[in-house]
Amino acid sequence: MKTKTLEVKFNNAAAFRNLCGVNHRNLAQIEREFGVKIHAPGGKMIFEGAASAISLASKAASRLFERAVAGTNISEAEVLSVLSFSKTGMEKMQLDQISFNCGSKRISPRNPAQQAYMQMLKDQNNDLVFGSGPAGTGKTFLAIAYGASLLLSKQVERMVVARPALEAGERLGFLPGDFEEKVDPYMMPIWDAFTQTIGAEKFARLKENGKIEIAPLAFMRGRTFAGSYIVLDEAQNATIGQMQMVLTRLGEGGRMVVTGDPDQSDLPSISGSGLPHAVKILDGVEGIAMSKFCADDVVRHPLVARIVKAYENDRKDQVS
Repeated sequence: MKTKTLEVKFNNAAAFRNLCGVNHRNLAQIEREFGVKIHAPGGKMIFEGAASAISLASKAASRLFERAVAGTNISEAEVLSVLSFSKTGMEKMQLDQISFNCGSKRISPRNPAQQAYMQMLKDQNNDLVFGSGPAGTGKTFLAIAYGASLLLSKQVERMVVARPALEAGERLGFLPGDFEEKVDPYMMPIWDAFTQTIGAEKFARLKENGKIEIAPLAFMRGRTFAGSYIVLDEAQNATIGQMQMVLTRLGEGGRMVVTGDPDQSDLPSISGSGLPHAVKILDGVEGIAMSKFCADDVVRHPLVARIVKAYENDRKDQVS
């Protein structure tokens, strides 16, 4: 295969250094991804490799440079995000169409799996969306962020977020304090998602006004939620009966997102988990969309993706 060379100049020294990373670590990621060589002397990059490879690598570098100019710190996770879209040919215009505003934040997909998930969330034909997969893929954060955007734009009347309080056996009365103090340990990740998107002050105000309700799963029994956006998080810890109960709480004009990791159930038997059971029997039902994340879709610290993969491989070895 004949080797080609491409030279690209960058006109912002600080952004260029940010793009390259410490000891050119970011460039090394791009080299490994596309099988090219990159030299970066004096504000420019020289790409060497197959024509198709250097074309993809230079486009990825240019996108990262645009983010660096905009003030984004080009971390390893940021590079991985851009590389994942480079392989799909996803253009910036398409990503902008999928993105949405949540308060003062612009929420954009960080990989193709998040892109597909966000499209499902935004599709008005989907009244129920399942997002299943390992921790760190953004499935809960995006569900909360999109629900908050609908609430702020008054497209829904309120948000309801539930989690199975498995550690307390759903018997929160045994814990000290009032209801808020009892629920707090189980809902902290949800509160963090809200404060990251709409801010602590706005979140507290909406919660106080009853526009956002956060409660253990058991407290949803016997209720119907019309005009509401419901998120069931950590759904792998809901039993089959509990899952049926919560899915039938959906009222007129309501939408629901169910998130969880089937491989992380704390129930005595995985066969009793309502998440994989619901995904199996509801797949293909009109108005329901399914999104499946994997270890490659983790957007936390890159080490988390490698840890998830190691556990996945271990499970596969045990089965075989």
